[in-house]
Amino acid sequence: MNARGYGAGIEAIAELIRLDGKAALVTGGARGIGLGIAFRLAEAGAAVLVADLDETASGSAAADLSARGWRAESCHADVSDEAGVVAMVEACRTAFGGIDILVNNAGIFPSVPIAQMSAADFDRVIAVNLRGLFLCTKHVSELMIEQARGGRIINVTSIDALHPSMIGLAHYDASKHGAWGFTKNSALELAPYGIWVNAIAPGGITTPGVQTMQAAVPSAEGVDPRQAVEAFLARIPMRRMGEPDEIGKVALFLASDLATYLTGSQIVVDGGALLS
Repeated sequence: MNARGYGAGIEAIAELIRLDGKAALVTGGARGIGLGIAFRLAEAGAAVLVADLDETASGSAAADLSARGWRAESCHADVSDEAGVVAMVEACRTAFGGIDILVNNAGIFPSVPIAQMSAADFDRVIAVNLRGLFLCTKHVSELMIEQARGGRIINVTSIDALHPSMIGLAHYDASKHGAWGFTKNSALELAPYGIWVNAIAPGGITTPGVQTMQAAVPSAEGVDPRQAVEAFLARIPMRRMGEPDEIGKVALFLASDLATYLTGSQIVVDGGALLS
């Protein structure tokens, strides 16, 4: 490092990005963006608990990570249920001795115009995307404070936290604006404990959820999900959807010592979509 003009004591890049000895909890980690994040954290040396509503899928994801020689476990989790969140946190503590990294990734995005949206539709999205983020942050941050070694909380928001992407996602957009506000305020509250809270705002990412949306029969009059996604794709300067690993790499950055002076920030990863 000195040959590059830097002072003594600066860590090599390979050391900065390592997560050996760290324990990570990834919600919605069984597939898509969550699995992309779990993969990169495990590869960097973290022990990863893959938590998901689909227990079979989370078990399969954890088994795949373990087969690569990495440390991973799985558990069932409904992040909207407080008792379930408490059990999930305890499962991670039991498996790995604590939690150093929390990734709040679990989320849903059913497309329903306001005219056809029921109160139950709205409440379910808010319960998973915003209440779930609150519950996980509350119980994990309490453990992190008890551990007294700091921590990282990474919230997966969306470019919809900044600008709507399509009609039919009013409830989703409300939840993601809330997630971004929650990220900033919790960053203020937790900074004194050495817990950094940041967000990643993905744009269009090729995931099973998006693929289902593209293939779906229109769920409401006047809204064709396939056409909406195609129109969105045309607005991306890079002219392509992102891959889950492209979010995973940003999550690794935020979880590692590459991001030691970053809290209350949101990193947009959208191929330039918001530019248009």
